[in-house]
Amino acid sequence: MPTVLDDSLLDDPARLAEADRGGLLRAAAMAGAQVRATAEAAAELELSERLDLGRPRSLVLIDRPGVSRTVTRLLASLLTPSCPVPVVMAESVPAWIGALDVVFAHTDDPGDRELAASLERAARFGASVVLSAPEDGPVAASVAGKGVLLAPRVPVPPEMAFPRGLAAGLLTANALGLLVADVQALADQLDLEAEKDYLARESFANPAKALALRMAERVPLLWGLDPVAVAVGEHAAHAFAAHAAVVCDVEDYRQAMARPALWRAAQSGDRERDIFADPGDGPEALAKRVLVMSVRTGPATEAARYQVGDLLPGADLVVPAEEIEADEVIRAAVLALRFELAAVYLGLAAGSIGGAGRYEPATV
Repeated sequence: MPTVLDDSLLDDPARLAEADRGGLLRAAAMAGAQVRATAEAAAELELSERLDLGRPRSLVLIDRPGVSRTVTRLLASLLTPSCPVPVVMAESVPAWIGALDVVFAHTDDPGDRELAASLERAARFGASVVLSAPEDGPVAASVAGKGVLLAPRVPVPPEMAFPRGLAAGLLTANALGLLVADVQALADQLDLEAEKDYLARESFANPAKALALRMAERVPLLWGLDPVAVAVGEHAAHAFAAHAAVVCDVEDYRQAMARPALWRAAQSGDRERDIFADPGDGPEALAKRVLVMSVRTGPATEAARYQVGDLLPGADLVVPAEEIEADEVIRAAVLALRFELAAVYLGLAAGSIGGAGRYEPATV
C-alpha cells in the first residue's frame, strides 16, 4: 500500500534530526567522502600498476545481495556497449575463469562464504581480483596476498555503501583502460548534491525532499529511456524498499509500453482523487507516479523523450543533464544519491525507519 507520511516533518530540521537517530541522512551525505577514501586506498595499493596487464579477456562483475547488485548493474550499463571486452555479470565466478580475466566484487557481508569460495577459486586459477569489502572475515581472507582489497574507510550502514562500491568498480575499469571516469570530480558533484539535499533546506529548494513528496502515497513507476537510467532506477527501487518500505516498478520504457494494463494505469495514475473515496480501497489506493528518467544524451534519447512525453503527459521527466554539466558517470551517481536521500526522507516521514543507531558514526 502507498506510504502515508507526515509531510510537515520534512520542513522541520529539528524534528528530522531527532527522527534520524540512525544517522542515515549524514551517512548518505558522506557519499563524496566514500569516493575519495576509496580512491586514496586504490592509490596506496597501486591498483593501476597491479592491473597494468594489457587488455583482459573479460571483466567479471560479481553480483551479491545488497547494493552490490545495483553497483554491478550500473557499472555494466556504463561500460556497454562500447567496452572492448566482454562484461559478465554473475552471482559467482564462472567455471571458465582464467589468468586473462579480471574479477570485481563488492560486498558488505564479510562472512559471505559463497563469495569467499568463489573469489578463492578465481585467484587460484590466476585471475586478477579486485574486492571492495570489509578487511576482516572469510571474504577478505579469500584474496589475501592474491588480490587487491579496498576496505571501507568511511563507516556507513551497508545500504549506504553504494558510492564506495561504485568508486571501486570505476577505478578498476579505469585501471584496465575500459572506461574514463574522473572519480575526484564525481566526489565533488556528490558533495554538491548532498548540500542541495541538506535537511535544513526546505522542500521547495531541496530536490530530494521534493522527490520524496512526489513519491508519497503513490506507487512509483521508474522507467528509463536508456540502460544507465534503468540501472539507476534499480538502485532507487532498492533504496525505497530499504528505507521507506515502498515497492517500485523499474523497467525500460519500451518494455513498459509492452504491458498494456500497467501502461493504461500509468496514463491515468495522476488524475485528481475523489475526495469522498475510501483511501484504503479500490484503484485510487494504488495511484501511480511515473518518473521517466534519462541519463544518456543523444538523438535516440531525445526522440524517446518526446515520444514518452506525448504518450504520458502526466509523467515527471528526470533529466540530470539539464542541471549537471558532467559526463554520464557523474550524472548517474548524482541521481542515485538523490533517490537514496529521497528514500530516507520518505522513510523518516512515514516512520518506517528511525531508532537507535546501527553503526559507528564517521568522523571528519
